[in-house]
Amino acid sequence: MSVYIARRLLWVPFLLLAASMVTFTLGRFGPGDPVEVILGVRYDEQAADNIREQLGLNRPFAVQYGTYVWGALHGDFGNSYRHRGRSVLSLLAPKIWVSFQVNLAALIVSLGIGLPLGFWIAHRQGRWEDPASVAVALVLMSVPIMVSIPFVLWGLCLKLDVIPCSGWGGFFDARMIVPAITMGIPGVAGLARLMRASTLEVLGQDFIRTAKAKGLSAFTVDSRHIFKNAMIPIVTILAFSLAGMLSTSFIVETILGIPGIGQFTVDSIFNRDYPVIMAVVLLGAAAFVVANLLADVAYSFIDPRIRYQ
Repeated sequence: MSVYIARRLLWVPFLLLAASMVTFTLGRFGPGDPVEVILGVRYDEQAADNIREQLGLNRPFAVQYGTYVWGALHGDFGNSYRHRGRSVLSLLAPKIWVSFQVNLAALIVSLGIGLPLGFWIAHRQGRWEDPASVAVALVLMSVPIMVSIPFVLWGLCLKLDVIPCSGWGGFFDARMIVPAITMGIPGVAGLARLMRASTLEVLGQDFIRTAKAKGLSAFTVDSRHIFKNAMIPIVTILAFSLAGMLSTSFIVETILGIPGIGQFTVDSIFNRDYPVIMAVVLLGAAAFVVANLLADVAYSFIDPRIRYQ
């Protein structure tokens, strides 16, 4: 296992280098001039040349890219074009932390309800609860988040007055309830359906019938044999969910006034703030690589028969 992990980690720098090269190239040769965005209506050719000199935008492409990569290797993603004098890391770190907390709350809701519900539905196959639960899951998954947020705010904020209507107060603040519900409920529906399908597949295996024939209790069969094996395909979904925890829905942040990374990233794209865009891409790529590695490692713990060479 250690050799496999080391081999996977060796690929990380090459993957990040490829992602950075593509993003850096698109940023430099794509449409739009960040200097024009910085100056706005005050654009002057002399001032533009001075800013390009300060930012190093007039240097050869290879020099610019090499300078950026060298700085990124040392944890320096440069300074923001839009927020002059502010480093990209100082801008992103607090917003990523906010987005992580929001996604963590939504993931807790999705896992805490979706997995047990899907496991229970699979054991009720052939009864009315099975098709009813699947139908409800499809309805919940089809409701857009821009519809569910106003509906939840109308009920919990305007009618019941149990939570504030917007803003941000941290993970344990009452205002976390709305994003946790609106982002977590679609995940509940998806995980419940996936867990149901995975559990039904395991229930039909020969080793489950053998375990029951040996006289094992229903709890032992469910916990040691059915649930563990049903979790194998779920781990892949969880890996992508973990990687996505560094970002938040743009719609959620806009409606609820959450100072996360989603709104900031969209603004950076429109403002041609390429250092911020580069940092977001690299951090996202690294998160997905690490999440996939954790998923592969988790497979071997869930099912001892899985071995990596």
